[in-house]
Amino acid sequence: MGLGSRTQAARWVSEGRVRVNGRTVHDAELPVRFGMDRIDIDHQQSTQAARLVMMMNKPRGLVTTAKDERARDTVYRCFEGAGLPWVAPVGRLDKASEGLLLFTNDPLWAAGITNPTSRQTKTYHVHINTLPDPALLASLQRGVVIDGEWLAVKSVRSLRIGTKNAWLEIVLTEGRNRHIRRLLSAFDVSVLRLVRVAVGTLSLGELGKGQWRELTAEEIESLAAGTDEPI
Repeated sequence: MGLGSRTQAARWVSEGRVRVNGRTVHDAELPVRFGMDRIDIDHQQSTQAARLVMMMNKPRGLVTTAKDERARDTVYRCFEGAGLPWVAPVGRLDKASEGLLLFTNDPLWAAGITNPTSRQTKTYHVHINTLPDPALLASLQRGVVIDGEWLAVKSVRSLRIGTKNAWLEIVLTEGRNRHIRRLLSAFDVSVLRLVRVAVGTLSLGELGKGQWRELTAEEIESLAAGTDEPI
């Protein structure tokens, strides 16, 4: 017996039919550990779903959460009608940001990807309201302390320069809350648009806005390379 779709799993949980490690669960979003947790439905052990890892081109204006207390649209709107099992975001993008967002049903794999010690790179294209000079780029790379946190970038370069605005490519190896926006704001620079275009070796490519796809085994292995978690 499998866990079925998100809607079906939620119904079973609400009916008290699902037990994890012998305890009845009441949260349909409860993550389970592959190969470690026992899941029973109607007192029968379920067949554990295979690991699922997906990438989405997150549109601007969606919240990266399963439920929002203010009833705002969430990234799960993009999965409506797909009949997917439980999946959770791997990291997040804020409401105003867009681009590559990972999802998986394997919390241990996700933990390996998001662990700061993995130094997984994340690449962003950032539209700013000014023309960057070498001094600004050097300052961003040196970093600055903001609200007790050290914020810096791994690398930064100009992509395109207009008459009043410009696009930067910024690479991070760790992502604190609103990292890029706060760092640029410290130098009186406003973000007009922020797009994550790559995580590690995985590129957003031609994936359309609001679209998603499963990752290949090779892509999953490449992302997990260098982490302490199994692939």
